[in-house]
Amino acid sequence: MSAKSAIEWTESTWNPVTGCSKISEGCLYCYAERMAKRLHSMGNPKYSNGFKPTLHESALDEPLKWKRARMVFVCSMSDLFHKEVPIEFIQKVFSIMNRCPHHVFQVLTKRSSRLLEIQNHLEWTPNIWVGVTVESDQYTNRIKDLNAVDAQVRFISMEPLLSDIPNPELKGIDWVIVGGESGPHSRPMRPEWVRKIKEHCHRKDVPFFFKQWGGVNKKKNGRLLDGKVYSQYPTPQPVYRI
Repeated sequence: MSAKSAIEWTESTWNPVTGCSKISEGCLYCYAERMAKRLHSMGNPKYSNGFKPTLHESALDEPLKWKRARMVFVCSMSDLFHKEVPIEFIQKVFSIMNRCPHHVFQVLTKRSSRLLEIQNHLEWTPNIWVGVTVESDQYTNRIKDLNAVDAQVRFISMEPLLSDIPNPELKGIDWVIVGGESGPHSRPMRPEWVRKIKEHCHRKDVPFFFKQWGGVNKKKNGRLLDGKVYSQYPTPQPVYRI
């Protein structure tokens, strides 16, 4: 079954892989790790391995059963391009996405080097959007890797935004998401960092989505930026709206 998502920029989640490992500073207080540990303690069979990368063959065909078109965040509880996920399994995930052109699938990774390494072995149908996380100026190299992928929509998620990222390269980029870290150990995000990125996106005509300020009470802090909500999406738009 798909899970209705509270993530502002998507509609549902699909997790044929769960579990991950830390690769960069944005992973330090991973929300998925916290959630997986909680589900494990509750006896959820899908998380019997806790946060260890785990393949779920039984979850592969779930999108084939969804009649209503939807926007789907793929592997919200993992990273599809983790080194412990065999390329053969990644190809199975892509095969399902290829067979569901009525859904939009959003694949987000921090492992851009592996994405680049195997992207020619995958079929990038127009309904598959691919993105990389760039949490600080230290990881802008992931954008270069992303731009080498033959996907119709490429996007950057700057969440949790942990530093100023002055003038990131946006040529070939179709969407930018920005958000602050949430949870009990959340690190601060400065408003001027967000404004700079928003203005840079505007200059480059790239849709900008401001997800949240984050913090311990992310709901209270909200997602208004200078009194406005920014919920822009890339074009072409899907046939439905969230």
